[in-house]
Amino acid sequence: MSEILPPEFFARADESDDSHFYSAPRKLVHIDEGAITAVSEIFAELLPPTGDYLDLMSSWRSHLPAGFRPTRVVGLGMNAAEMADNPQLSEYVVHDLNKQAQMPFAAAEFDAAFCTVSIQYLTRPVQVFREVRRVLKPEAPFIVTFSNRCFPTKAVAIWLSTSDRQHMALVTQYFEAAGGWHHLNACRWQTRPTWFGAGDPLYVVWARKAGDLA
Repeated sequence: MSEILPPEFFARADESDDSHFYSAPRKLVHIDEGAITAVSEIFAELLPPTGDYLDLMSSWRSHLPAGFRPTRVVGLGMNAAEMADNPQLSEYVVHDLNKQAQMPFAAAEFDAAFCTVSIQYLTRPVQVFREVRRVLKPEAPFIVTFSNRCFPTKAVAIWLSTSDRQHMALVTQYFEAAGGWHHLNACRWQTRPTWFGAGDPLYVVWARKAGDLA
């Protein structure tokens, strides 16, 4: 992994403590309505209809489909005020994955996990993907969605220097380097046009935890 994904790939323009950057709540959406609708469609298709979900790098909205009734939705993110205002979270944990990839959850605790438009900020993505695998039940999905927007000072160098299509290949590589995933898929999801044109693109990479690994 060190040769394929060297540390310099994950350097950032702003290397200050992330807790400072995320200390003030940002209660705004980072993609347009068409892309938000696409996220909900993806969840409707790929998430189990019930069970315990992990919303990784969570914020004030989870974009779960209307009518979904999961048993529990746990947010893990950087800002308590944002997550407290998320009506779809059952509970939340403030946790910096760039400082500590290990999460405060038991093995095989969740039926699904998702990371929405935030994957570009992980500085140790392979370790995080291994940890997501640990906390998921066998065959549970991990769904990663992203668009073409970001906070450029906090996005990692490899993200800023590659195209949208290359981003799909990069996230695919995270899954492959972490190991223990199968049924790996990646695509651009069809989004509805807005009043201003085509709107934000929406990409998804997802896989399931291989059943023979803890």
